[in-house]
Amino acid sequence: MLRYATPAGTARYAARFAGRAGDGHFRQAQGLWLSSIGLGTYLGEPDEATDAAYRAAVTRAISLGCNVIDTAINYRFQRSERAIGLALRDLFQREGREARILRSEIVIATKGGYVPFDGGFPTDPHGYIQETFIRPGIARLEDFVDGHCITPAYLRHQLEQSRRNLGLECIDIYYVHNPESQLRRIPRAEFQQRLRAAFAALEAAVADGLIRMYGTATWNGYRTSPRDPDYLSLAEVVDLARQVGGPDHHFKVIQLPYNLAMVEALTRPNQAIGREAMPVLEAASRLGITVVTSAALLHSQLTARLPGFIAEAFPGLASDAQRALQFARSTPGVYTALVGMSQVAHVEENLELATLPLATEDQLFSLFQRSE
Repeated sequence: MLRYATPAGTARYAARFAGRAGDGHFRQAQGLWLSSIGLGTYLGEPDEATDAAYRAAVTRAISLGCNVIDTAINYRFQRSERAIGLALRDLFQREGREARILRSEIVIATKGGYVPFDGGFPTDPHGYIQETFIRPGIARLEDFVDGHCITPAYLRHQLEQSRRNLGLECIDIYYVHNPESQLRRIPRAEFQQRLRAAFAALEAAVADGLIRMYGTATWNGYRTSPRDPDYLSLAEVVDLARQVGGPDHHFKVIQLPYNLAMVEALTRPNQAIGREAMPVLEAASRLGITVVTSAALLHSQLTARLPGFIAEAFPGLASDAQRALQFARSTPGVYTALVGMSQVAHVEENLELATLPLATEDQLFSLFQRSE
């Protein structure tokens, strides 16, 4: 049985929805067929009720045409990864040709960098770090920057824990989580050395069959001004990967927030390739990097009371949540728009969009004309 998502497996998954999925819902990136809507697992309490809700949400989402599941080891103190793992185990073990989902059909992404703790917030977080990472020699105290670490040994330890949590031999996409957060504490030259070493470790993880590709999941880095201390140049980051992995390096995906209130990825020309300035979506396209966006609903802030002209631009949609998600998933250069979904009702509402075509560029850009 295949241990990871494959071109044939994801194509087979997409083919199941032939005649039901709207035009553009499945797009090919890095050889895989990705759903335009992905399920995120950031929000929620660290309790059993939320665990059960995520398990049900993952199962329902996969049944409705969502084959991209995103998490991080620190989400809900490792509980999001574990909930996904249990849902996937049940799906992969189902009997019957029609009911069974194969590992090769589902794209699983997780992230490492932040100290995740285990099940809940400890009474002594410094003691937890000491006992879990420093005393065993996984990391040194000076390797941590505000609870964040990206040294090779630490990332390898976190990757192994994520594989156990998810119950997977191989993870499809592994992100270095918000690496730019360290730039406010350490010099940029040292940061680049740390990121280069992290990429070398992840290239080794690819060679060992533990992950298929890697990238960076960011909040500020790729969308902020080059003058800001936590700015990331995508061209420079890709060059670091090229230094350690050669022309066939496995740095293939970036993640960043993009929504109706945060449009910098499309509109801010803060990235440079040679002497040409451009937004990160265009830069990623030129560099062969797939873009997955996060915060499509901005933590539920875009689910109600949107201006009337947005409803006019997206006729036929039932809710502001659908309109905000339609905007994010339809933007050229975006392959998958992640939306946090811990409730089956939200899954069903959002995945109704999977049956509809993407918005046209005229619909999208009419929003910018109205907001000027």
